[in-house]
Amino acid sequence: MVSRSRPWGALLLLLPPLLLPAACRAGCGCAGEGGPLEPFDSLYASGVEAYYGGDFAGAARCLERALHSRRELRAARLRCRRRCRGQVRLAAPGPGPGGDLPFFGSVLGRASCVRSCEEPRLGTASRHRASEEVRADFQRRVPYSYLQRAYIQLNKLEEAANAAHTFFMANPEHMEIQQDIENYKTTSGKVNLIDREAKQYMEDYTAGVRHYDKEEYELAIDFLERALKGYYSEDEDCQIMCEGPQRFEEHEYLEYKAGLYEAIADHYMQVLACKHDCVRELATRSGRISPIENFLPLHYDYLQFAYYRVGDYVKALECAKSYLLFHPDDEDVLENAGYYKGLLEGTMDPDTIKPRKEAKMLLRRHKLESHLLQVAAAGLGYTYTEPNYWNRYGARQDEHSVPSSVSSEPEDGPRLSLTKKPMPKPDRELKEGGPLLYSDIKFVYNSQQLNGTQRVLLDNVISEEQCQELHRVASGIMLAGDGYRGKTSPHTPNEKFEGATVLKALKYGYEGRVPLRSARLFYDISEKARRIVESYFMLNSTLYFSYTHLVCRTALSGQQERRNDLSHPIHADNCLLDPEANECWKEPPAYTFRDYSALLYMNADFEGGEFIFTEMDAKTVTASIKPKCGRMISFSSGGENPHGVKAVTKGQRCAVALWFTLDPLYRELERIQADEVVAMLDQEHLGPSDMNINPKDEL
Repeated sequence: MVSRSRPWGALLLLLPPLLLPAACRAGCGCAGEGGPLEPFDSLYASGVEAYYGGDFAGAARCLERALHSRRELRAARLRCRRRCRGQVRLAAPGPGPGGDLPFFGSVLGRASCVRSCEEPRLGTASRHRASEEVRADFQRRVPYSYLQRAYIQLNKLEEAANAAHTFFMANPEHMEIQQDIENYKTTSGKVNLIDREAKQYMEDYTAGVRHYDKEEYELAIDFLERALKGYYSEDEDCQIMCEGPQRFEEHEYLEYKAGLYEAIADHYMQVLACKHDCVRELATRSGRISPIENFLPLHYDYLQFAYYRVGDYVKALECAKSYLLFHPDDEDVLENAGYYKGLLEGTMDPDTIKPRKEAKMLLRRHKLESHLLQVAAAGLGYTYTEPNYWNRYGARQDEHSVPSSVSSEPEDGPRLSLTKKPMPKPDRELKEGGPLLYSDIKFVYNSQQLNGTQRVLLDNVISEEQCQELHRVASGIMLAGDGYRGKTSPHTPNEKFEGATVLKALKYGYEGRVPLRSARLFYDISEKARRIVESYFMLNSTLYFSYTHLVCRTALSGQQERRNDLSHPIHADNCLLDPEANECWKEPPAYTFRDYSALLYMNADFEGGEFIFTEMDAKTVTASIKPKCGRMISFSSGGENPHGVKAVTKGQRCAVALWFTLDPLYRELERIQADEVVAMLDQEHLGPSDMNINPKDEL
C-alpha cells in the first residue's frame, strides 16, 4: 500500500479488488500488441491485480492500456457505423407483396458492413461486453484513482497529478483530493493540470462564458462558436453510438418470444430513447447526474448579445432567432431581435436572416423523436415521460452569471434573456433575525457581518460548566471512527476523529456507564440548538434533526511539521461542491435533504482548528471563526455556504455537530429512538439534566 506519510495520502482511497478473468491473472502480458483490440475490462482487471501485487509499473502500464482500449473501442465503432451509413443506404419499402424486401435487404447489408468493418480490429462482439460494474467504474473514472496512486509510487508526480485531477473532475465529493492536488502542484511545480477525459466542446463553452463575463466578446465568440461546432459533432456521435446493443429490461433474452414487428419495436424504441436523451447526455459534465439546464440554447443566447457588442448585427439577429426556436415566448430575446431588426433596416431586409440550419434540424428531429416515443407509450405499453430538455429556470445554479445589462447601453438597447443568476431559489422565503429565545445567549454576527447568506454566530449557548460536563461524557462514550464508517482519519491522516450519537450517550447513561444526567445533557443541548436555529431563521415549518454527532478531532504527534492540509476540506452540506466549475451539484451522494447546519463548540484549548467560510472556489476565505466553549455557528446547508476546518495542530477540538431538515421524511432515526428513551426516563422519574431547555425567559 501507499505510505500514509506522504502529503497526498488522502488520495489513497481503499478500493476492493475486482474479480479477475482467468486469462489475465498472469498480469498485463495477456494483452498482445498485435491482432484484435484487447478488451478494456481485462486490461483493467490486470492493472488492479498488478497494483495490489505491488507491481506499480505493471499497474500503470495496464491501466493506461485499458483507458486507451476503451477510447479505441468507441472510435472503431463510430468509424465503422459512420462508414456503413454512407455505403449502405436504407431503402424505402415498396408497394405490394415483397415490398418490404428492399428495406430489410438494406438493413441486412448494413449489418454485414458493420460486422465486416469491426471484426478485424475488435474481434467478436462478445469480447467487449464489459459488466455493469466495470462500465460504472470507467464512467466514474475510478481507473484514474488507481493510476495516480501507481504513479506516486513510481515518483512520476506530473502524471500522478493529472490522473488525480482527472478523477477529481468527475468526483468532486472526494473533497480531500482538492488539497492533495494543491500539494501536487507545489511538489511538481506544475500549476495547470490536465483533465484527460475532458469534453472539448464543454471546455470551449466554459472558456467562452469566462471571456463573456470579462466582456472579452471577440474571444467569447470564438470559443462559443467552436463549442457549438463541437456540440453538433458530439451529437452525431451520440446518435450513432445509440445504435449498439440495448438491454431489454422486461424480457429475459432466452425466453423472449416476440413477433417480428414487436421485436423490432422493442429494440428500436430503446435506441430511439437513447438518441432522444443525447441532449441530456451532452449537457452533463463528466461524473455528474444532472445536466446543465438549457445548455444548447444558452450558446445562442450568449452569442446574440456578444455579436451585438462587436457590431455584427446580422449574426446577432441570426443567433437571437436560433435561440427563439427553443424559447419562442422569451420576451427579452424577442425584444432583442426586434432591436437588431431596427438596426439593419435600410441596409438589408432583416426577414432574410434565418435561424441557423443545424439548430432547426436538431429541434425538428428532437420533436419527431418525442412524438414517436409518446405514440409508442400509448400504443405498445411503454412507460415514457418527456423531460423538459430546454428548461430555462432551473432550481440549481449550473451556469456562470450573466450580466443583465451594460451601463453604456441606451435604455432601449438589447438585453440578455437571463439576468444575473442568483443562488438556487429555495422553496421558502429566506429570513433571519428572529428571537434567540434564551436571555443568556449573546448575538455576535449576522449574515452581512459574516460576508454571506443565512449565517449567524452566537456565544453563551451553553455555560463553561456544561462544556466541561459534556467533555467528560464525550471521553466516556466516543469511539474512534464513529460517524465516519470506522475511519479514524477520514479527512486527513494527521488527525484522529472520534464521535458519538445522542442515542449512544443515553444508552450508556441508562446502563450506568456514564452519569445519566450528563448523558441527558447532550440530548437537551442539541434540542436547545434546534430551537434557536428554527427561531432565528424565522422558519415557518418545523425543523427536524437530520443527524447529531458529538465529534472530537485530535492532532497526532509527530505529524504536524510542515503540515499544509485542512482538518476538514472545503465542502457544502447538501450538494457536491465543484470548485473548478464554480458550481454545487445537489445530487447523491450529497445529503440533499439537509437544510440547515450548526456547530456548537465545547473548548478552545487547542491550536488551529478555525472554522472558515469560503467562496465557491473553495479558496477565497470570507469569514474565519475561532471556536470556544458555548460558541455556535449556524448556516443554511447549500452551495451558498462552502465551509471547512483549518488543521488542528495541537490538542483536541470538540464540538456538537448538528444537521437539520425541513422534510419529516428525512428525520434522524436515532433521534426518534432517543426521544423514546427520554420519554421512558421521564416516566421513570429519572429526570432531565439540570439544564432547562424550555425558553420561559424568551426575549
